Amino acid sequence: MAAAGQGGQSRGGFYLPDFCTARSVLAIVLIAELAALLLTLARYGIAQRFWGDLARTSLFMLWIGLGSAALLCWTRPWLQRQGLLLGSSVALGLLVGATLAVSEAAWQLLGSSLLEFSDASLTGSHAAFLWRNLAVGAIIGGLALRYFYVQQQWKRNVEAEAQSRVRALQSRIRPHFLFNSMNTIAALTRSDPARAEEAVTDLADLFRAALRESRNSITLAEELEIARTYERIERLRLGDRLTVDWQVRDVPGDAIVPALVLQPLLENAVGHGIEQLAEGGTISVTGRLVGRHVELCVDNPVSGSSSSGSGDRVGLDSVRQRLELMYPGEAGLEVVEPPGRFVVTMRFPAGGRDR
Repeated sequence: MAAAGQGGQSRGGFYLPDFCTARSVLAIVLIAELAALLLTLARYGIAQRFWGDLARTSLFMLWIGLGSAALLCWTRPWLQRQGLLLGSSVALGLLVGATLAVSEAAWQLLGSSLLEFSDASLTGSHAAFLWRNLAVGAIIGGLALRYFYVQQQWKRNVEAEAQSRVRALQSRIRPHFLFNSMNTIAALTRSDPARAEEAVTDLADLFRAALRESRNSITLAEELEIARTYERIERLRLGDRLTVDWQVRDVPGDAIVPALVLQPLLENAVGHGIEQLAEGGTISVTGRLVGRHVELCVDNPVSGSSSSGSGDRVGLDSVRQRLELMYPGEAGLEVVEPPGRFVVTMRFPAGGRDR
């Protein structure tokens, strides 16, 4: 059931997994066989009657497991519309009902002359046999429902915590970028009002696209446009000292990334690279598709005194954490510092997964 539970809904809807999927059915078959093996070993050990009893017990457990799964699969759309108490009660009733039906069929079949053997599990009265199986089915069913409920709540708490961390990380990036942009505009207000007005327009467009609270993730094409807007704002301040070489035609524009994930890398390249050089320099933004992943590389020159331990490189840790939150184990951020350069490579799945 633990394996089957992996297919359950992690947010919204009823907490039971989708028993219509092949993964859940396979999990039920494996668990039923394991339970049958344990029950048979407990009764006989490795004895002459072991294999025959294992076959009968396996058939019994499979019919209960698959019958229960079929009922829950069929009623799941209705269960999703019910409250927690009613839905759970009905689900437990279906599990007990399936156990009762299979137990009655087993009693009639194994107690008839159709089979040439008797089963030790059928000793006692008909009612005792049914009540024993119903009690075991109700206990196991109740524990299973409780497990699925706790698992769903755990997943929802993990996702809520992840979303909170994403918002906190975004809030650490956005004010820094806003302050830098406003300083740029303030510097241009007296010297070049026309260019200051252009910068205000770019800043408004950028924040309109990037700071929507309902969008924690955007397409790579949108993120590239945000980064280009930031480049225009900084070029108004730095002039010919700043050049950005964009080589991103080979990356899929519909890939999903956290909002404001490339712009902080570009900001870091400007603040700790280009600004520290009297003659300025060129930032290279290169994108390529490597298998099922996109790699974006931001390469900028640095002064001889610059090092990874000096300064507060804007957003690197935040970007790394946000990528990991969106794509656990599938994304990352690497920093390499060859002589005179600072290279940051961001890697994430090309297919994307919008959260």
